[in-house]
Amino acid sequence: MDPVPPDPTAPVRLQPLTRARVADLGQPARAWAAGLPAVLAELCARWGLTPGRRLPGGSASYVVEARTARGEERVLKLRLPDPALADEAGALRRADGRGHVLLHDHDERHDALLLEALGGSLEQSPLAPYDALAVLAATLREAWTVPLPEGPRPPPGERALARAALLRRRDADLGRPCDPRVLAAALDAAERRAGADDPARHVVLHGDPHPANALRVRTPRPGAPAGWVLVDPDGVRGDPAHDLGVALRDWTSRLVGPDPRGVLRDYAARLADATGEDADAVWDWGYLERVSTGLYVLSFGADTLGRRFLDSARALVD
Repeated sequence: MDPVPPDPTAPVRLQPLTRARVADLGQPARAWAAGLPAVLAELCARWGLTPGRRLPGGSASYVVEARTARGEERVLKLRLPDPALADEAGALRRADGRGHVLLHDHDERHDALLLEALGGSLEQSPLAPYDALAVLAATLREAWTVPLPEGPRPPPGERALARAALLRRRDADLGRPCDPRVLAAALDAAERRAGADDPARHVVLHGDPHPANALRVRTPRPGAPAGWVLVDPDGVRGDPAHDLGVALRDWTSRLVGPDPRGVLRDYAARLADATGEDADAVWDWGYLERVSTGLYVLSFGADTLGRRFLDSARALVD
Protein backbone atom coordinates (compact mmCIF):
# COMPACT_ATOMS: atom_id res chain seq x y z
CA MET A 1 0.00 0.00 0.00
CA ASP A 2 1.53 3.30 -1.08
CA PRO A 3 1.48 6.02 1.61
CA VAL A 4 -0.85 8.97 1.05
CA PRO A 5 0.99 12.15 2.05
CA PRO A 6 -0.83 14.97 3.84
CA ASP A 7 -1.40 18.34 2.21
CA PRO A 8 1.55 20.50 3.38
CA THR A 9 -0.61 23.63 3.06
CA ALA A 10 -3.62 22.37 5.03
CA PRO A 11 -3.88 23.97 8.50
CA VAL A 12 -3.86 21.75 11.58
CA ARG A 13 -6.05 22.15 14.65
CA LEU A 14 -4.43 22.19 18.06
CA GLN A 15 -6.35 21.28 21.17
CA PRO A 16 -7.10 24.09 23.66
CA LEU A 17 -4.34 23.36 26.19
CA THR A 18 -1.75 23.18 23.42
CA ARG A 19 -2.98 26.48 21.98
CA ALA A 20 -2.60 28.03 25.43
CA ARG A 21 0.97 26.73 25.69
CA VAL A 22 1.78 28.07 22.22
CA ALA A 23 0.51 31.50 23.21
CA ASP A 24 2.51 31.41 26.44
CA LEU A 25 5.78 30.31 24.79
CA GLY A 26 5.72 33.08 22.18
CA GLN A 27 7.23 33.32 18.71
CA PRO A 28 9.17 30.01 18.55
CA ALA A 29 6.01 28.10 19.44
CA ARG A 30 3.89 30.11 17.01
CA ALA A 31 6.40 29.33 14.25
CA TRP A 32 6.24 25.64 15.25
CA ALA A 33 2.44 25.66 14.98
CA ALA A 34 2.48 27.44 11.62
CA GLY A 35 5.05 24.98 10.26
CA LEU A 36 3.26 21.82 11.40
CA PRO A 37 1.60 20.98 8.03
CA ALA A 38 4.94 21.06 6.17
CA VAL A 39 6.77 19.13 8.89
CA LEU A 40 4.02 16.53 9.02
CA ALA A 41 4.27 16.08 5.25
CA GLU A 42 8.08 15.79 5.45
CA LEU A 43 7.97 13.15 8.18
CA CYS A 44 5.27 11.11 6.48
CA ALA A 45 7.34 11.05 3.30
CA ARG A 46 10.48 10.02 5.19
CA TRP A 47 8.83 7.28 7.22
CA GLY A 48 6.39 6.12 4.54
CA LEU A 49 3.28 7.04 6.51
CA THR A 50 -0.31 7.87 5.73
CA PRO A 51 -1.58 10.17 8.50
CA GLY A 52 -4.98 9.68 10.10
CA ARG A 53 -7.08 11.53 12.61
CA ARG A 54 -5.75 13.89 15.24
CA LEU A 55 -5.50 12.34 18.71
CA PRO A 56 -6.01 13.94 22.11
CA GLY A 57 -2.79 14.43 24.02
CA GLY A 58 -1.20 16.62 26.64
CA SER A 59 -0.51 20.32 26.39
CA ALA A 60 2.82 20.18 24.59
CA SER A 61 2.43 18.29 21.32
CA TYR A 62 0.47 17.55 18.17
CA VAL A 63 -0.44 13.88 17.86
CA VAL A 64 -1.98 11.98 14.92
CA GLU A 65 -2.69 8.41 13.96
CA ALA A 66 -0.61 7.04 11.10
CA ARG A 67 -0.25 3.87 9.04
CA THR A 68 2.91 2.48 7.43
CA ALA A 69 3.13 1.26 3.84
CA ARG A 70 2.76 -2.29 5.22
CA GLY A 71 -0.46 -1.35 7.00
CA GLU A 72 1.00 -1.19 10.51
CA GLU A 73 -0.67 1.27 12.86
CA ARG A 74 1.51 3.92 14.45
CA VAL A 75 1.19 7.24 16.27
CA LEU A 76 3.14 10.31 15.16
CA LYS A 77 3.87 12.88 17.86
CA LEU A 78 5.42 16.29 17.22
CA ARG A 79 6.54 18.08 20.37
CA LEU A 80 6.52 21.80 21.12
CA PRO A 81 9.90 23.58 21.06
CA ASP A 82 9.98 24.07 24.82
CA PRO A 83 13.41 23.71 26.50
CA ALA A 84 11.64 22.79 29.75
CA LEU A 85 10.32 19.54 28.27
CA ALA A 86 12.00 16.30 29.31
CA ASP A 87 13.96 14.10 26.91
CA GLU A 88 11.00 11.87 26.05
CA ALA A 89 12.75 9.98 23.26
CA GLY A 90 15.70 9.18 25.51
CA ALA A 91 13.39 8.01 28.29
CA LEU A 92 11.49 5.72 25.92
CA ARG A 93 14.68 4.26 24.47
CA ARG A 94 15.91 3.38 27.94
CA ALA A 95 12.54 1.92 28.93
CA ASP A 96 12.41 -0.30 25.82
CA GLY A 97 8.71 -1.01 26.35
CA ARG A 98 8.88 -1.80 30.09
CA GLY A 99 5.74 -0.12 31.39
CA HIS A 100 5.99 2.41 28.55
CA VAL A 101 4.85 2.86 24.97
CA LEU A 102 7.31 1.51 22.40
CA LEU A 103 9.37 4.03 20.43
CA HIS A 104 9.81 2.99 16.78
CA ASP A 105 11.75 6.02 15.55
CA HIS A 106 12.71 9.58 16.45
CA ASP A 107 13.46 12.61 14.30
CA GLU A 108 15.78 14.75 16.42
CA ARG A 109 15.60 17.89 14.29
CA HIS A 110 11.82 18.18 14.65
CA ASP A 111 11.62 16.29 17.97
CA ALA A 112 9.07 13.97 16.36
CA LEU A 113 8.37 10.50 17.75
CA LEU A 114 6.99 7.50 15.88
CA LEU A 115 5.23 5.44 18.52
CA GLU A 116 3.36 2.20 19.09
CA ALA A 117 -0.39 2.55 18.48
CA LEU A 118 -2.38 1.99 21.66
CA GLY A 119 -5.97 1.75 22.77
CA GLY A 120 -8.02 4.09 24.94
CA SER A 121 -6.82 5.78 28.10
CA LEU A 122 -7.48 4.75 31.66
CA GLU A 123 -9.19 8.10 32.17
CA GLN A 124 -11.79 7.13 29.55
CA SER A 125 -12.22 3.55 30.71
CA PRO A 126 -15.28 2.32 32.66
CA LEU A 127 -13.05 0.96 35.45
CA ALA A 128 -14.02 1.91 38.99
CA PRO A 129 -11.48 4.07 40.87
CA TYR A 130 -10.04 1.18 42.90
CA ASP A 131 -9.51 -0.88 39.74
CA ALA A 132 -7.97 2.09 37.91
CA LEU A 133 -5.60 2.70 40.81
CA ALA A 134 -4.59 -0.98 40.73
CA VAL A 135 -3.76 -0.64 37.00
CA LEU A 136 -1.63 2.43 37.66
CA ALA A 137 0.20 0.71 40.51
CA ALA A 138 0.94 -2.43 38.48
CA THR A 139 2.07 -0.41 35.45
CA LEU A 140 4.33 1.76 37.57
CA ARG A 141 5.91 -1.28 39.21
CA GLU A 142 6.90 -2.43 35.73
CA ALA A 143 8.05 1.05 34.68
CA TRP A 144 10.29 1.28 37.75
CA THR A 145 12.31 -1.73 36.54
CA VAL A 146 14.06 0.52 34.01
CA PRO A 147 17.73 0.72 35.10
CA LEU A 148 18.85 3.94 36.75
CA PRO A 149 21.01 6.19 34.55
CA GLU A 150 24.70 6.33 35.25
CA GLY A 151 26.13 9.27 37.13
CA PRO A 152 26.06 10.71 40.63
CA ARG A 153 22.99 10.49 42.80
CA PRO A 154 21.14 13.78 43.28
CA PRO A 155 21.36 15.40 46.72
CA PRO A 156 18.69 14.14 49.15
CA GLY A 157 15.49 16.13 48.93
CA GLU A 158 16.43 17.93 45.71
CA ARG A 159 13.15 17.23 43.89
CA ALA A 160 10.90 18.21 46.80
CA LEU A 161 12.88 21.38 47.55
CA ALA A 162 12.75 22.39 43.88
CA ARG A 163 8.96 21.90 43.91
CA ALA A 164 8.68 24.12 46.99
CA ALA A 165 10.74 26.89 45.40
CA LEU A 166 8.64 26.66 42.23
CA LEU A 167 5.39 26.87 44.21
CA ARG A 168 6.50 30.04 45.98
CA ARG A 169 7.66 31.66 42.75
CA ARG A 170 4.60 30.78 40.69
CA ASP A 171 2.17 31.82 43.40
CA ALA A 172 3.90 35.21 43.68
CA ASP A 173 4.14 35.68 39.90
CA LEU A 174 0.43 34.93 39.46
CA GLY A 175 -0.70 37.39 42.14
CA ARG A 176 -1.07 34.78 44.91
CA PRO A 177 -4.10 32.76 43.70
CA CYS A 178 -3.35 30.07 46.32
CA ASP A 179 -5.31 30.08 49.56
CA PRO A 180 -2.57 30.66 52.20
CA ARG A 181 -3.58 27.43 53.98
CA VAL A 182 -3.19 25.48 50.74
CA LEU A 183 0.25 26.90 50.04
CA ALA A 184 1.34 26.26 53.63
CA ALA A 185 0.12 22.65 53.48
CA ALA A 186 1.94 22.07 50.19
CA LEU A 187 5.18 23.56 51.51
CA ASP A 188 4.91 21.45 54.66
CA ALA A 189 4.50 18.36 52.47
CA ALA A 190 7.58 19.34 50.45
CA GLU A 191 9.60 19.79 53.64
CA ARG A 192 8.59 16.34 54.92
CA ARG A 193 9.48 14.67 51.61
CA ALA A 194 12.81 16.46 51.43
CA GLY A 195 13.67 15.36 54.96
CA ALA A 196 12.71 11.73 54.32
CA ASP A 197 14.31 11.36 50.88
CA ASP A 198 16.69 8.41 50.44
CA PRO A 199 18.52 8.45 47.06
CA ALA A 200 19.38 4.78 47.57
CA ARG A 201 15.68 3.97 47.06
CA HIS A 202 15.28 6.05 43.91
CA VAL A 203 13.88 4.62 40.68
CA VAL A 204 13.47 5.99 37.19
CA LEU A 205 10.26 7.96 37.54
CA HIS A 206 7.67 8.36 34.84
CA GLY A 207 7.02 11.82 36.29
CA ASP A 208 3.39 12.31 35.22
CA PRO A 209 1.50 8.97 35.44
CA HIS A 210 -2.05 10.30 35.66
CA PRO A 211 -4.94 8.22 34.21
CA ALA A 212 -4.91 10.02 30.85
CA ASN A 213 -1.26 8.98 30.38
CA ALA A 214 -2.02 5.26 30.86
CA LEU A 215 -3.22 3.60 27.64
CA ARG A 216 -4.25 0.03 26.93
CA VAL A 217 -1.99 -2.09 24.72
CA ARG A 218 -3.75 -3.53 21.69
CA THR A 219 -2.19 -6.97 22.03
CA PRO A 220 -0.53 -8.51 25.12
CA ARG A 221 3.24 -8.06 25.18
CA PRO A 222 6.18 -8.17 27.57
CA GLY A 223 6.48 -4.97 29.55
CA ALA A 224 2.74 -4.54 29.98
CA PRO A 225 1.74 -7.13 32.60
CA ALA A 226 -1.51 -5.35 33.48
CA GLY A 227 -2.36 -4.68 29.81
CA TRP A 228 -1.53 -0.98 30.00
CA VAL A 229 1.51 1.24 29.40
CA LEU A 230 2.43 4.84 30.08
CA VAL A 231 3.07 7.64 27.59
CA ASP A 232 4.82 11.04 27.94
CA PRO A 233 7.57 10.03 30.40
CA ASP A 234 10.10 12.34 32.02
CA GLY A 235 12.53 9.52 32.81
CA VAL A 236 14.20 11.22 35.78
CA ARG A 237 15.31 9.53 38.98
CA GLY A 238 13.51 10.06 42.28
CA ASP A 239 11.33 8.73 45.08
CA PRO A 240 8.78 6.21 43.71
CA ALA A 241 6.14 7.74 46.00
CA HIS A 242 6.32 10.81 43.77
CA ASP A 243 4.85 8.86 40.83
CA LEU A 244 2.14 7.48 43.11
CA GLY A 245 1.35 11.00 44.27
CA VAL A 246 0.79 12.06 40.68
CA ALA A 247 -1.48 9.02 40.22
CA LEU A 248 -3.45 10.37 43.22
CA ARG A 249 -3.67 13.91 41.88
CA ASP A 250 -6.43 13.93 39.26
CA TRP A 251 -9.45 12.55 41.13
CA THR A 252 -11.11 15.95 41.61
CA SER A 253 -14.57 14.67 40.61
CA ARG A 254 -14.43 12.24 43.55
CA LEU A 255 -13.72 14.99 46.08
CA VAL A 256 -17.17 16.60 46.20
CA GLY A 257 -18.73 14.62 49.08
CA PRO A 258 -18.72 15.27 52.83
CA ASP A 259 -15.28 13.67 53.42
CA PRO A 260 -12.95 14.38 50.46
CA ARG A 261 -9.88 13.90 52.65
CA GLY A 262 -11.05 10.45 53.71
CA VAL A 263 -11.70 9.42 50.09
CA LEU A 264 -8.26 10.48 48.96
CA ARG A 265 -6.55 9.00 52.02
CA ASP A 266 -8.14 5.68 51.10
CA TYR A 267 -6.83 5.99 47.53
CA ALA A 268 -3.34 6.79 48.83
CA ALA A 269 -3.42 3.73 51.10
CA ARG A 270 -4.42 1.48 48.23
CA LEU A 271 -1.60 2.75 46.01
CA ALA A 272 0.85 2.32 48.88
CA ASP A 273 -0.32 -1.21 49.67
CA ALA A 274 -0.06 -2.22 46.00
CA THR A 275 3.54 -1.02 45.69
CA GLY A 276 5.05 -1.33 49.15
CA GLU A 277 5.46 2.43 49.51
CA ASP A 278 4.50 4.64 52.45
CA ALA A 279 0.95 6.02 52.38
CA ASP A 280 1.95 9.30 54.04
CA ALA A 281 4.64 9.84 51.41
CA VAL A 282 2.09 9.17 48.65
CA TRP A 283 -0.29 11.65 50.28
CA ASP A 284 2.36 14.36 50.58
CA TRP A 285 3.49 14.02 46.98
CA GLY A 286 -0.12 13.93 45.82
CA TYR A 287 -0.97 17.15 47.62
CA LEU A 288 2.21 18.85 46.45
CA GLU A 289 1.52 17.84 42.84
CA ARG A 290 -2.13 18.94 43.07
CA VAL A 291 -1.13 22.47 44.07
CA SER A 292 1.87 22.59 41.72
CA THR A 293 -0.25 21.50 38.75
CA GLY A 294 -2.96 24.03 39.56
CA LEU A 295 -0.45 26.87 39.53
CA TYR A 296 1.29 25.49 36.43
CA VAL A 297 -1.82 25.44 34.27
CA LEU A 298 -2.89 28.84 35.59
CA SER A 299 0.50 30.14 34.45
CA PHE A 300 -0.35 29.57 30.79
CA GLY A 301 -3.96 30.70 30.94
CA ALA A 302 -5.93 27.49 31.59
CA ASP A 303 -7.91 29.12 34.41
CA THR A 304 -10.78 26.64 34.69
CA LEU A 305 -8.54 23.61 35.02
CA GLY A 306 -6.10 25.40 37.30
CA ARG A 307 -8.85 26.54 39.65
CA ARG A 308 -10.24 23.01 39.77
CA PHE A 309 -6.96 21.71 41.15
CA LEU A 310 -6.56 24.54 43.65
CA ASP A 311 -10.20 24.31 44.81
CA SER A 312 -9.81 20.58 45.41
CA ALA A 313 -6.61 21.26 47.36
CA ARG A 314 -8.52 23.71 49.53
CA ALA A 315 -11.25 21.13 50.16
CA LEU A 316 -8.57 18.81 51.55
CA VAL A 317 -7.54 21.32 54.24
CA ASP A 318 -11.02 22.68 55.12
